Amino acid sequence: MSNSSIDYSNKYNENNNLNSIEGLSQYLKAHAGTREGRPIPPLDKWHPSSVGEIDMVIKANGEWWHEDSKVTRQSLVSLFATVLWKEQAEDGSQQYYLKTPVQKLKITVEDAPLLINDVGIVNEEGESWLEFTTFTGDVVRLDPEHQIELRAYQPNGLLDDKQSDDKTLDTAQVRPYMPVRNGLEALIGRNTFYHLTELGELSEKEGQTILTLQSGGQDYTLSMPSE
Repeated sequence: MSNSSIDYSNKYNENNNLNSIEGLSQYLKAHAGTREGRPIPPLDKWHPSSVGEIDMVIKANGEWWHEDSKVTRQSLVSLFATVLWKEQAEDGSQQYYLKTPVQKLKITVEDAPLLINDVGIVNEEGESWLEFTTFTGDVVRLDPEHQIELRAYQPNGLLDDKQSDDKTLDTAQVRPYMPVRNGLEALIGRNTFYHLTELGELSEKEGQTILTLQSGGQDYTLSMPSE
């Protein structure tokens, strides 16, 4: 039986509440075993008619918070990350959801929904690739479809310094982002990006610092922001 034909509603009906972190967690765990490999379900094939909200926030520093409390269980965060979904609203804004076959729950994302916290070099069939890993288990390589973009971080007014461990966020800060899956992108963490500059080659051109990265036999260049 294919993933898209599995009856995910056999254990949960209209009387079951997925709007709680406990209910959603139990629902996802009940069906994770039906998928092979890393449990990324076929979200594009799911079209739930029920839409709700859950008090979940992915902070600008990558932390997940539920009802003003940080979610400290890594396994739970990784589980929820498998059902992250992005859509464009009628006003052009990006909306994020935790998506199941029976319900779509809107959440708040302050910046990028995923965070890359590791990068390394992988040698395969005579080619060297830069391979990135998110802290929730996604793996992506630098290639023409997954290129790094530097752009200014634009806070949306939802930041709470009392809840964020990253005290250096600034309205003018330029951050590195990378597409991962299903239209979702990841922020490359600061320490990971510093390591990336060590793996690449820095040069000066017309007063700008250029970072050149090699992956899969191709060069990728980034114009580094001035201090």
